[in-house]
Amino acid sequence: MRNGRIGLGLAALATAGALVLTGCTAGGGEQGSSGGSGVITANGSEPQNPLIPTNTNEVGGGKILDAIFAGLVYYEADGSPVNDMAESIETEDNQTFTITIAEGHEFTNGEPVDADSFINAWQYGALLSNGQLNSYFFEDIQGFSYETDSPLTGLAKVDDYTFTVTLNAPRSDFPLRLGYSAFYPLPDVAFEDMTAFGENPIGNGPYMLSGEGAWQHDVKIDLATNPDYTGGREPQNDGLSIVFYATQDAAYADLLAGNLDVLDAIPDANFGTFESDLGDRAVNQPAAVFQSFTIPSVAEGWADPSAFEHFLGEEGKLRRQALSMAIDREQITDVIFEGTRTPASDFTSPTIDGWTDSLEGAEVLQFDADEAKRLWAEADAISPWSGTFQITYNADGGHQAWVDAVANSIKNTLGIDASGNPLPTFAESRSAIVDKTLTTAGFRTGWQADYPGLFNFLGPLYATNASSNDGGYSNPEFDALINEGAVTTDADAANELYQQAQEILLEDLPAIPLWYANVTGGYGEGVDNVEFDWHSVPLYYEITKS
Repeated sequence: MRNGRIGLGLAALATAGALVLTGCTAGGGEQGSSGGSGVITANGSEPQNPLIPTNTNEVGGGKILDAIFAGLVYYEADGSPVNDMAESIETEDNQTFTITIAEGHEFTNGEPVDADSFINAWQYGALLSNGQLNSYFFEDIQGFSYETDSPLTGLAKVDDYTFTVTLNAPRSDFPLRLGYSAFYPLPDVAFEDMTAFGENPIGNGPYMLSGEGAWQHDVKIDLATNPDYTGGREPQNDGLSIVFYATQDAAYADLLAGNLDVLDAIPDANFGTFESDLGDRAVNQPAAVFQSFTIPSVAEGWADPSAFEHFLGEEGKLRRQALSMAIDREQITDVIFEGTRTPASDFTSPTIDGWTDSLEGAEVLQFDADEAKRLWAEADAISPWSGTFQITYNADGGHQAWVDAVANSIKNTLGIDASGNPLPTFAESRSAIVDKTLTTAGFRTGWQADYPGLFNFLGPLYATNASSNDGGYSNPEFDALINEGAVTTDADAANELYQQAQEILLEDLPAIPLWYANVTGGYGEGVDNVEFDWHSVPLYYEITKS
């Protein structure tokens, strides 16, 4: 999952009548020029789905989409939004937005990037029949429906390069969302055969597929610089090759051997040594990344509903609370992660404006063996526990050590059989979750923020029918609070509502928060100007290679 923090928050976007985002979109220098300093190699993972912006909500595909597409805005390293395709985004009431696209931008097939490029892409992403994973991001636009194939009536073309967006209610952070990939434009050719397009996408960003065979599934994808891109992310290198490693250990070995330029995930076995191994080329900094595991709140629709029989209703709430309090987060982050993680005290990230560690009910995230046993016994009085508890995870993501540690903490505290259940790849684990074929009660979840705002950690994951609500959680009181927060134009008032909503989550525990992650990575001796951004992804376009 893909996944705000330091930078422009809600307050900067809330003033009625303000010119919300305006400015020059050019990146300076000759059109489409690059630094001419070689191709950058980086680690990645095989995308879950074909590369369609509205159907990609995981990191592997997201890295690639962000390189080959350009949206209305992009985010700088600190999360600040900067115009890319947009010339201006204006509003007087935070409900109707007038978006003007800078003329002269093109897709790599020569089609212009215009109002239709955005309107048609968003309409496609929102239609129920298209089954797009990111359809939730269009929920606030007038006309969106979860029941029927309803077009977005809130989108209106003014002229070739201007359109308006009318929301169901004011959303002060709407402009901030527009850098996320769900809002990317599409060329007309995409709609002729969307599946084929996803295998060979035609974008408008700083990079493009290098040619036929550029995407070697489960191996790598090769990207060349786009000579026609004139936005603010002008590449300072000759291209980008993203290698799909089976394990983080293999990627780290390649980095040390000089076969990989940039790595954004250090294996847990090397947490104690990577900073000495890499010296000033090591990266260990806060990022808007949150780790958890989820136990579905409803059994309907899953291939094996019996897997969740002990986690429904009041019994399920008690067992979730017991499991959470049976986990010694402090010990696990110290021993397994060696200072690269911080135990969670909420569902968001300390790097986000409005975060607090003083939520009512947060004690459920603290290790308390006696209370965990008491809650488990109370659940047993409703229905005696039987079977085993497992957490499914992807084996290619470096998760085994912490999953085993969490399972052992639960096992030792509650006296039940608990273990991890590895699936080979991230794509396989996500497919098992999305297709509801998983047969274990728990599964690894996490969130890398899509845009820098508190709402992004709450709405997409826990709102009713949300795109990344893997456990099927639904609580009308929670929905009402986050919706009220999204309407509120005062940032402090909005954040207070989001905090109240989190207190409901701490009671229900639709997911079990574990810890906040630093981005731990590094880069090789042959590259310079390496900077990791607010949500842990390297700014590939800035990197130069000697």
